[in-house]
Amino acid sequence: MTGWPTALTKAGIADPRLRRAYDAQRGIVRRYALHEYVAVRLLLPAELHPPVVAAVAYMHATDELIDTGAVDERTAALAAWDAETTAALESGEPPAQDGLLVLWDTVRRHPHMAARVRDFLDGAPVDARWTGFETEADFQTYVDSYSLPGLMLTASLLAPADSDAYESYLKGCRDLIEGWQRSDFLADLREDAENDRIGIPRDELARHGLKFEDLRSRSEECVPALDRVVREQAGLAGTTLAGCRTLPELVAAEHRPFLDALIAVQELRLGAVRRAGGKVLLHDTGPATFATLRVLARQYRRARRYA
Repeated sequence: MTGWPTALTKAGIADPRLRRAYDAQRGIVRRYALHEYVAVRLLLPAELHPPVVAAVAYMHATDELIDTGAVDERTAALAAWDAETTAALESGEPPAQDGLLVLWDTVRRHPHMAARVRDFLDGAPVDARWTGFETEADFQTYVDSYSLPGLMLTASLLAPADSDAYESYLKGCRDLIEGWQRSDFLADLREDAENDRIGIPRDELARHGLKFEDLRSRSEECVPALDRVVREQAGLAGTTLAGCRTLPELVAAEHRPFLDALIAVQELRLGAVRRAGGKVLLHDTGPATFATLRVLARQYRRARRYA
């Protein structure tokens, strides 16, 4: 693994203030998304580590603002954050706040990122107002408006330059994030229900004789019906994940191990959800650590060819 100071240098980041700000954001990402952080550090070219860290840290900061509290409080916090971000990116002077400073620097080194940040912020009100979905169409709107722009903050750094290839790449990213998001909503069902929000459309629950209140109470009596719901939702997630397996073929060779690992880990996570079935309501669900490490080790051996 390339040392972090070396990665900063390879990315052209020499200013001491900037390096300290990137260090701080790296610490945040490493604490809250360790597996993803390790995948970036092991599998992507060193010069991409700082901008990916900047993008992930910014997305996390935004999520933290709009993830808890009353809807009006979340939307007000988002509006203020949007204004602060916009002012920072439009300014010729570096922002004082570390997270906005590294985003400001990343946008100047990768100008396409300005549009990606704008897309993400434009879609974020959907998440700030989110309390659940009535229908599958509502879920699809959420993916298009918020989940996909969130993924593209980092995925755009790996995107092919050719416009035709980019369209295929964007479609593959859409398939990836739909499967990923649906799987996450299933895996996080226990926690989301405790926070009065669920990611399974209410009409799907109703079709199996379930109500939101059944999930909030975490009653074991609803596990058999929920098992059928989880099986169907996992099937939909599996179909869209299968649709993105050719995604790595569209990017430069040195980016393929990372994308292959990302897809493989999502498939592991979905497998864990399938095995848990309706009991996702009773305990946290995620891929086995050893299986995840095996994926990372396999792809690391590939990535070393391009180092």
